[in-house]
This record gives sequence, structure tokens and C-alpha cells, in this order.
Amino acid sequence: MLILSASDLRKALPMAEAIEAAEAAYSVYSRGESTTPLRTPVSAERGTTLVMPGHVGAYGVTGIKVVSVYPENPGRQLPAVLGAMLLVDAEDGRPLALMDAGELTALRTGASAAAAAKHLARADSATVAIIGAGAQAVTQLLGLDALFALEEIRVYDVNRAQIERYMEEMSPRLQGSPEWIAAKSPEQAVRGADLVACSTTSEQPVFAGEHLAAGTHVAGVGSYTPAMREMDETTFLRAARVVVDSREACWAEAGDLIQPMESGRFGRDIVDAEIGEIINQEEAGRGDPGDITVFKAVGLAVLDVIAADRAYRRAKAMKLGTEVDLTL
Repeated sequence: MLILSASDLRKALPMAEAIEAAEAAYSVYSRGESTTPLRTPVSAERGTTLVMPGHVGAYGVTGIKVVSVYPENPGRQLPAVLGAMLLVDAEDGRPLALMDAGELTALRTGASAAAAAKHLARADSATVAIIGAGAQAVTQLLGLDALFALEEIRVYDVNRAQIERYMEEMSPRLQGSPEWIAAKSPEQAVRGADLVACSTTSEQPVFAGEHLAAGTHVAGVGSYTPAMREMDETTFLRAARVVVDSREACWAEAGDLIQPMESGRFGRDIVDAEIGEIINQEEAGRGDPGDITVFKAVGLAVLDVIAADRAYRRAKAMKLGTEVDLTL
């Protein structure tokens, strides 16, 4: 079995590869060619551990991710997201690889939002609003930077010191030299932005949908329980296209959609398509350049399985990681 650290994963799965893997995963999922049970959450006093199994027959692999989300961890000098991903050969059940799930989750989440933006955002998008400047926001921006010529990046976080740390870390990692703005409010961040990327675990909307400009693409990938909510109902009601990673998963887990539906603001028909259906050309993506588009994702195990499989194969070719024999 190959052990891959976070550092190994970053080398084996650069963002361009991760975006390709995300598109493949969404395509497979929406064609019904994967087994992706809803995740099982196990709540503890300070955080939640999620168990996410998945199987993709065409790839010959099964995967199980165990990932813990502990929001208070940064105060203890620990990542908020920790865990491990086990990749299994579906032919004979051999464990193929064990890899860091925190890095894998960050990579595939940023790549999945970028894959959606590729099909839903305007090609000339240049101004980004980052809402929530934590670990997930790192790969959110790297994914967008891989696809768009970014000129201005506005960053908002309730923790002002975190904004400065994020900008300092991200500036040398981008392809160009965009202007950086430490936004004093969510409104300052999103007004006039072409792309809005939310990656928080907030239980209240983190910006007002009325402040979005025509033509904006919004991605909400941080909230993943019925109690969490990053986007308000106005954002969805103003959108010409509302796209999700999975209808089934979002009806069960996306508070952004569940709460307004329970209050009668809209019904399930607010969702126009799954992103996999657009990738498979079964549904339309962006229409008019002035349309507002929204992508809501809660995360799918198939993303982890295909990203882990690609990382494993590339790591073997690059001679990364450490081989161990569990049978000894």
C-alpha cells in the first residue's frame, strides 16, 4: 500500500489535473455510473467526523474517506479539516493507497468549484470575491486562477487578521499579479464581482444576494449540513441558472436550499441541473452574459475516489510516497 502525505498529493495532483478529475467525477455521477451513498456524520463535542464511501466501476476502485471538521482547531495550531482517504482495488479488495484527506478534500473542493465555473461563469471573468479566508479558500482561488485571467481579488473574513495572512500566502502562488483588496464588508467584496467564492461553515448567509451584479457567478461549497447556510434566498431567486453537485445530497444536506424551501420561499424546481448533466451536455450551462448563475455543492465521495485514483497513479509514476506491506 502506498502512503501519500499532503506534500505528496500536492505534487501528484496539480490543480489542472484535479479539475479534470472533478469533471470526470461529476460526469460519472450524473450518468449513474457510481455508487455514492450519502455520507454518515458522527458528531462529537467539538466537531464532526464524516464517513464517505464511494465506488466507480469504470475505474476499478472503491474509496472510503474519513474526514473530521473541527472549527476550533486553528486556535490550537491544527488544521480545521483532518482525516485519511483509503483507496481500494475493486477487483480483489487490496488496499492500494492511504492518503491525507485534508489536502485531498481541499484540492478536490477547489477543483470541483472551478469545474463548475468553467461551465457557468463568463469566460472574461476577472474580479473575484473570496468570502471566508480559511484553508478551503486557498484551493478555491487556485482553481479559479487556473481558468481565468484574474485582475482583482477581494477578500472578506470575520477575522481581519486572517485576511492579511491569506493574501500574503496566496499572492506568490497565483499566475498573474492581480490587485488585492481587504474588503471591510461582504457588500464591498461582492458588489461588481464576476466570481463569488464562499467556503465557510456559517449558519447565516454571508452576503446579501441583492448586492450581486448582473453576470456574476456564485459558488457556495462550505456549508454541508441543514443547519449551515452561506447564501440567502435572494441569491437563488435572482439566478437564471441554479446548479448543484447532486440533487439527492443537496435536498438532504444543503441548508442554503433546505431552509428557504421549508419556509415556502421556493420549491425543489429552483434547481435547474446537476453540474454533471451540463458537463454531459444533457442540460444547458450559462445563457445570457448578464445572467446570474449559482453553484451549490455539499461534496460527493465520487470526487474523492476519482481524485485519489488519479493521485495514486501519478504518484506511482513519479515515485512519490512510501510503500508499506500491511500483511507482514
